[in-house]
Amino acid sequence: MKGLVIKSTGTSYGVFFPDGTTADCHVKGNFRIRGIRSTNPIAIGDHVEVTQLEDGTNWITELYDRKNYIIRRSTNLSYASHILAANVDMAALIVTINHPKTSTTFIDRFLATCEAYRVPACLIFNKIDLLSNEEQQTLADLRQLYESLDYPTYAISAKALDNSEVADIFKNRITLLSGNSGVGKSTLLNAILGKDIARTGAISSAHHKGMHTTTFSEMYPLGSLGVEEFRSLGEDTVNTNSWIIDTPGIKGFGMLDVEKEEICHYFREIFRISRECRYSNCLHTGEPGCAVYQAVVDGKIALSRYESYLSILDDTNEGKYR
Repeated sequence: MKGLVIKSTGTSYGVFFPDGTTADCHVKGNFRIRGIRSTNPIAIGDHVEVTQLEDGTNWITELYDRKNYIIRRSTNLSYASHILAANVDMAALIVTINHPKTSTTFIDRFLATCEAYRVPACLIFNKIDLLSNEEQQTLADLRQLYESLDYPTYAISAKALDNSEVADIFKNRITLLSGNSGVGKSTLLNAILGKDIARTGAISSAHHKGMHTTTFSEMYPLGSLGVEEFRSLGEDTVNTNSWIIDTPGIKGFGMLDVEKEEICHYFREIFRISRECRYSNCLHTGEPGCAVYQAVVDGKIALSRYESYLSILDDTNEGKYR
């Protein structure tokens, strides 16, 4: 039977079926050697074929083609990557100006990864109720920057959120929620679903960083009270076209299998201006006739974006930004 992977615990997968039921499923070891160089050959959002054996156990026997996926460098040195989610319609990065601070390098690496894997992206700035006047200006500046690059941005306070305020962002699409630990992904998810489903945590007072509360990825149907209740409600009660994927907090993104000359393709404004460079293989690090470098000097490309580009260009250390 064909199903949709909606939960991954690392040892098993929760699969949702068209009849509204879910089942815990396993993957045979040989599934991991079919040319899939990742820690997880099956990912949230995958469409799979499930076979039930005589003993009642369920096994994933086939992985259907993905329309896209979003991936990050793995922390496991024996594998090349970790797939965060597959068949995603939108990747939403939760950003905080403070409490904790999300770096522009992290934002730009996330957006570049989305560009590389053809996943539309947006930025959701959370905890705006905690910002000082100076931080409010930083928020305005960042929104102006990314909106000028055609990335939708939103400013919210998840703790005081009416789910109708952001419902249209997630309606009729599969959306991946991502961000550093402590930025409020789980709080936002609870607000959208109208029930405390995802566990939330406090910010470390010593380091002003988030502490992990989500330990595995899970996909929630929008408008339902949670997967277990969703099972009993059936498809007629819940819009199964709208799903939200909650993921564990991550520290950074590393680009995979990308030639240096390709990196600028994933920065929209840099790629656009790079066509004016004197040399077609220009890396935009000050070469003669480099239109990108001149655009940075002239203020036409934000310095933060250019520095993020250079950080990826210089990312030759396999352990960096994991």
